[in-house]
Amino acid sequence: MPGGRLTQQERQQIALGLADGLAYAEIARRLDRPTSTITREVMRNGGPTGYRADLAHRATEQRAHRRRQAAPRDRRAPEQAHGRDAEAVRAYEETFTTLLMASGLPKMMARVLTCLYITDDGSLTASELAQRLEVSPASVSKAITFLESQDLVRRQRDEGRRERYVVDNELWYQATIAAARSNVQLAETARQGVAILGPDTPAAGRLESIARFVDFIGESIARAAEQAREVLYTKVEPASDGAAGPSADR
Repeated sequence: MPGGRLTQQERQQIALGLADGLAYAEIARRLDRPTSTITREVMRNGGPTGYRADLAHRATEQRAHRRRQAAPRDRRAPEQAHGRDAEAVRAYEETFTTLLMASGLPKMMARVLTCLYITDDGSLTASELAQRLEVSPASVSKAITFLESQDLVRRQRDEGRRERYVVDNELWYQATIAAARSNVQLAETARQGVAILGPDTPAAGRLESIARFVDFIGESIARAAEQAREVLYTKVEPASDGAAGPSADR
């Protein structure tokens, strides 16, 4: 019987077993693991209806990382700018990455995007990303290509003609507008189905309801994004009485 921690492949098999409605004992038998191992794994990672192999594996990595941090270490964490707590920054980076993965981004793409967002300049070169994330330049390049295709990052040249990857406020706005447009496309596709399936059929009625719903959502998102665009360019600065107040920064 195998011992040690569950592998990512085993977690994928657990997820498939749950999707097929298998009992914990049957999943355990197929993996040659104790039933208690499978039960504990599923219940600590979302339960039978919320279990996701990639997120469960990520959560296990985080717990192991925290245990390593708690153990005595000979070397100190690298110093952070602005007097930041290096361990707190690292924990926040893990939290942000996990959130992006839960929203659908693959792990490496989520790590790269998080790294860019928590960098003060909002831009890094490929070599800087590879060094910070301790991955190969090829992994960074693949992640950037995907993120760029989703309008989540953009490229620019610095004074030294080096290519940098950038996240900024305008990109966040554009990504929101792109999400609104995807709803419009979904509505159009749903209405094509209405014409094909027949306007008086239950299936067509369902598609028309979906079309109206996503139409409303898409229009609302686009309108709200346009109205709130200035918020992205407004700095919050301390007021004279100590309270925070807005300051335009275009």
